[in-house]
Amino acid sequence: MTTTADRINRQIAAEIGASAGQVAAAAGLLDEGSTVPFVARYRKEATGGLDDTQLRLLANRLSYLREMEARRETILASIRDQDKLTPDLARAIVNADTKAALEDIYLPYKPKRRTKAMIARENGLQPLLDAIRADREADPEALAEVYLSEAVSSVKEALAGARDILVEELSETATLLGALRDFMRREGVISARVVPGKEGAGAKFSDYFDHREAWHSIPAHRALAILRAAKEEVVTIDIAPGPDAETGPPRAIGIIAARLGCAGDGPGDRWLRQAAAWAWQVKLSMTMYVDLMGELRTRAHEAAIGVFARNLRDLLLAAPAGAKVTLGLDPGIRTGVKAAVVDATGKLLDTATVYPFQPKNDLAGAAATLLSLIRRHGVDLIAIGNGTASRETERFVADALRGLTGDEPKPVKVVVSEAGASVYSASELAAHEFPALDVSLRGAVSIARRLQDPLAELVKIEPKSIGVGQYQHDVDQRRLAQALEGVVEDAVNAVGVDLNTASAPLLAHVSGLGARLAEAVVAHRDAHGAFATRAALLKVPGLGPRAFEQAAGFLRIRDGAEPLDASSVHPEAYGLARRIVAACGRDLRAIMGHGAALKGLRPEEFVDERFGLPTVRDILSELEKPGRDPRPSFRTAEFADGVEDIRDLKPGMMLEGTVTNVAAFGAFVDIGVHQDGLVHVSQLADRFVKDPHEVVKAGDVVRVRVVEVDIPRKRIGLSMRREGPAVEGAGKPDRPQLRGGKPGGTHAPKAKGAAEGQGALGAALQAAMREKR
Repeated sequence: MTTTADRINRQIAAEIGASAGQVAAAAGLLDEGSTVPFVARYRKEATGGLDDTQLRLLANRLSYLREMEARRETILASIRDQDKLTPDLARAIVNADTKAALEDIYLPYKPKRRTKAMIARENGLQPLLDAIRADREADPEALAEVYLSEAVSSVKEALAGARDILVEELSETATLLGALRDFMRREGVISARVVPGKEGAGAKFSDYFDHREAWHSIPAHRALAILRAAKEEVVTIDIAPGPDAETGPPRAIGIIAARLGCAGDGPGDRWLRQAAAWAWQVKLSMTMYVDLMGELRTRAHEAAIGVFARNLRDLLLAAPAGAKVTLGLDPGIRTGVKAAVVDATGKLLDTATVYPFQPKNDLAGAAATLLSLIRRHGVDLIAIGNGTASRETERFVADALRGLTGDEPKPVKVVVSEAGASVYSASELAAHEFPALDVSLRGAVSIARRLQDPLAELVKIEPKSIGVGQYQHDVDQRRLAQALEGVVEDAVNAVGVDLNTASAPLLAHVSGLGARLAEAVVAHRDAHGAFATRAALLKVPGLGPRAFEQAAGFLRIRDGAEPLDASSVHPEAYGLARRIVAACGRDLRAIMGHGAALKGLRPEEFVDERFGLPTVRDILSELEKPGRDPRPSFRTAEFADGVEDIRDLKPGMMLEGTVTNVAAFGAFVDIGVHQDGLVHVSQLADRFVKDPHEVVKAGDVVRVRVVEVDIPRKRIGLSMRREGPAVEGAGKPDRPQLRGGKPGGTHAPKAKGAAEGQGALGAALQAAMREKR
C-alpha cells in the first residue's frame, strides 16, 4: 500500500469509527465496481461488518481525499518547476489536511495577474518595506525619501507601494490565514439586513430584516433561509467578528499585527499596525467572508440534504398495504374525482371519472359508479389522495360505502400522500406504461399502487419531486441527487425485489443492474416468461457474471425451482446453506421458516476458508425467516369525524395524524384538514429533543393535541407532549431563544405580534411554514 493510500485510509477510519484495514478492504471492493448494498450485505468478512451508512460516508470521503491528493501532487509539481520547493515547504504541503489549507500554502506560488504589489516591487519598493521592518525606531517617511524615482514621485506613493507589498504577503501567508479563519469560526457573527424598499416584496423573510446570530451555531434551515433571501435580493448578508471590544475587529487586526511582531511604540511599529488594519479592511476581511460563507453554505447544504435523505428513506420504507385489489382516487372538485382500480399485482383493471361535487353535484351517479367498481373487481382497499378535496372525497366515499349490503365485504379507505403523483403522470415512463390513458387517470393509478407498495411506486418518481425536502432547490443539486440515489438504492436492496413482478424502474435500483440491464431483464421476462431460478438471469443479453454477482442476492423468486431463491442468501453461499440444513437432518423446504429446528446449531461449526461467522449468522437468520420484509406492519391514521377544515379545529382537540415531513425545527403532520400542522421540536416529547428524527419519522402515525390555530395564515400548532403550555423547556440544555418565530436569534427584539398576541409557538409556526415552502 502506498503512503498516500495509507494516509487516506487512516483518516477515513478515524471519521467512521473503523480500522484502516477495514477502509482499505472496502475501498478495494468499491474500486472493483462493487456497490454499497452488495459490500454491506455480502462482504462483511472483508470489511469487518461496515454498514451501508459507514460505506456511503467512506465512498464520499474517499472521493474527496483522492481529489485532494491529486491536487497536492499538482501543487508540488508546480512549485518544483519554479525551483522554489524547499524541504520545509514540501513538508507543509504533505501535512495539509484540507483543500483550503493546501490552497493557502500554494497562494504565493500560484500564477497570477499583475498586481499592485508586483508593480511596487518593480519600482524598487521591496527594500523600503524591509527597512521599515528592520528599524522600528526610524521614521518610515524619512526612509521612503531614499526610494523616490520617476516611477515613484512622492513619499506617500512610496509608502503605499510598500504597504501593497505587505498586504499581498499577509494575504498569502498560510499560517496567518489559518489563524484568522479559526478566529472567525469561533467569533464570527452572520448578520442580515433588509434592502431598503424590499420590505413589502420580501415580507416572507421578515424574520431576517434585522437578524444577527453566531456563525458557528446557526441552524441549517435558518442559514438557508437567509441565503435564499439574499439570492432574491431582499436582504444583504455580512459575516464579521462580534461587536464587543474583546472579539471585535481590533482583535482580528491584533492577530495580523502579532504576525508582524509590531508590539512596540516606535514609528515603524505604528506604521505596521496601520498596515495591518488596512490589510484587514481591504483584503483579509473579504477573504474571511468568502471562506466562511462557502463553509456555511456547504454545512447548510449537507444538513438539508441529510434531512431530505432521512425523510425519503422513511417514506420509501413505509409499511406496504400488500397485494390487495385497490381503488385509487385522485380528488378534484370541478374536474371530477379520477378513479383507477388495480389488481393485487398493480395491473390496471378499470378507470372512471365521477363528479360528486360542484358544479355537477352528481352524488347518486358518482356513488353508483364507485359501488360498481368495488363489486365488479372485489376491491379491498380504497386509496384517496391527500390533495385538494381529499376530505370531501373521503366523506363521499364513506357515504357511498353505506350502499353495500351487510354480506358484502367493505373496503378499507385510506388517505395517502399524493406527492409526486402529478410528476409521474406527465412523465415519459407513465406515457410508455399507459399510452392511451389520460394524464389525470395515471395519477389515480399511482395513488393506488403507492398504497400497495410505496417503495415500488415511489422509485418511478424523481426523489426531488416527492416533496420531503427542506430548501431542496437551494442546495447543491449534484450532491443532492447523489445522496438521494444512494438512499433509494439502499432502500430497494434492503427490502429486496420480486424478479418476476418488478417494474423496470424498480429493478434499475437493484445492485449491479441499472436502467439498461433492468430494461433487458423485463424484455427477457416478457419474451420468455417468468424466471424459474436466479441462475436464469445469466441468459439475459448483456447481463454477465459480474452484474449477476452484484444483483442476485437482492432478487427474489417466489415458489421457484430453487427454494433459496426466495431468500436473501446469495447464490455463492447456497452450498453453505445446504450444509447447515443437512446438519439439521431436514429437507430444505421443510426447514425454511421454522426457526426451532435451527436453534441447536452452533454457527462457529460452519465457518470455513471462504465464509466467516457473519455470513453463517446471516444465513441462519434468513433460513429462520426467509425473505423477511424489514418494513413495519401496515397501519393508517384515523381522521376525526367532523374535522375536515382548519375552521373545525379548536385548541385542546386530540387528533390522530400522519407525519408527512420532518425538518430540523419539528415535524409536519397531516390531520385531515388540507393543511399540515407543525409539531415544533419543543413539542415533540416530554423531554428535551435536539433532533426531531429521534422521535418521529415520515409516515409515522401519531396522536397530537391542537395548541394553536391561525386561520388567516393557515397555521396549525400541534403538540405531542402529554400536558403543559404551548412552549416549554426553559433551562433545558441548548434551548435556543425564540426570535421572530425561530430559535437562535439573540440580538434583535421580538416582533410585536409574537410577543403580545400570537404566542411564541405562533411565531415559530409562521417561520417554519415559510421554511417548509
